[in-house]
Amino acid sequence: MSKRINLLAVCGSGTVTSSMVAGEIQDELSDDGYTVKATEARPTEAKQLIDSGKFDLVVYTSPLPKADYGVPVINGTGLLTGIGEDEFWEELKKTVAGISGKA
Repeated sequence: MSKRINLLAVCGSGTVTSSMVAGEIQDELSDDGYTVKATEARPTEAKQLIDSGKFDLVVYTSPLPKADYGVPVINGTGLLTGIGEDEFWEELKKTVAGISGKA
């Protein structure tokens, strides 16, 4: 049985970039046995969505409002620029391994 992760992908418009990032994460983590359910959002929507309690993790490419999100928050800009991409995947996989026990 695969492990489920509920991901909130955040970008400036809440559509194009976050969809691309979510798709890359879904593809990469599926190879590791995860099922990723992704929701895209704008930074201004993130805190309210996280407060719903439905998400395990936030990956963002646009700055988020300062807040305590209560879940791991990872900067996904490396997926767009290629700079720091390896570090992003390393941090993501380590984080997901730590939270997958909740699934």
